[in-house]
Amino acid sequence: MSDSMDRLIELGLTVLRRLDAVLPGSTTPDWAHVRAAVWQIGALGGGELAAHADLDPIVLDDLLFIDRQRARIEANTVQFVRGFPANNVLLWGARGTGKSSLIHALLNRYADDGLRLIEMDKRALGVLPRIVALVRDAPYRFILVCDDLSFAEDDASYKELKSVLEGSVFRASANVLIYATSNRRHLIPEHMADNLAARYEGGELHESEAVEEKISLSDRFGIWLSFQPFKQDDYLAVVVHWLQRIGAQHGLSDVQLTADARREALQWALARGARNGRTAQYFARDWIGRTLTSSA
Repeated sequence: MSDSMDRLIELGLTVLRRLDAVLPGSTTPDWAHVRAAVWQIGALGGGELAAHADLDPIVLDDLLFIDRQRARIEANTVQFVRGFPANNVLLWGARGTGKSSLIHALLNRYADDGLRLIEMDKRALGVLPRIVALVRDAPYRFILVCDDLSFAEDDASYKELKSVLEGSVFRASANVLIYATSNRRHLIPEHMADNLAARYEGGELHESEAVEEKISLSDRFGIWLSFQPFKQDDYLAVVVHWLQRIGAQHGLSDVQLTADARREALQWALARGARNGRTAQYFARDWIGRTLTSSA
């Protein structure tokens, strides 16, 4: 009796989840006044679009030493905003090097031209068609952002993203693109055993089916942009930028990188194990905060 009741409850929940996934959400942002939204996953697996209350004020000029990446994705975004052909983009590489910030800066730059942003995580991949349906007729251009995207070995949800990247959903909706960020280019773990299954035939090397399957997801993004850790001098230049930027916001003019600040900035990066823009910004916040506190 108990097993039958459990199966009945599970069946009921399954039906509710399916209904929740196809019924429209209770609210849709007013895109004329909302630049960004987040897909909030519902208790039954569906969800709705909710206005993003706290936007990053970062601008493109804040992003130093990624000029090549910035130029490439900005050109793609301009094409998209103007209604011309454009590609989905995968931004991959070292953490803290500006991947997510670059997307947010593009929103701040092109929001007045009709660009809008929708943040979502991989748990919402199953409702991508629904999200697209909600914005298809809006007179705006939407970038769906999947941040820190990666999949475990046994996570089959990547197949849903793989299908929509080259499927009818996004081909039929010219006002939607996907920009995804990840710490690795191939979004699914690769193992030595996968490569051992490669074969050599007729003078040609053929990748194993496992390898082909794992790299096929990344291959569905039209543009790949790689991000590397900063060299020491570049890191210190970014520290100076944020010291001056944050200092000016708090009434400190022309903040310089003193010998003490330089030493502490390098120690800060060493403690975090990374020289990147995020580390530089965090250090600058700390240094300016301590400077203001000591002079208060």
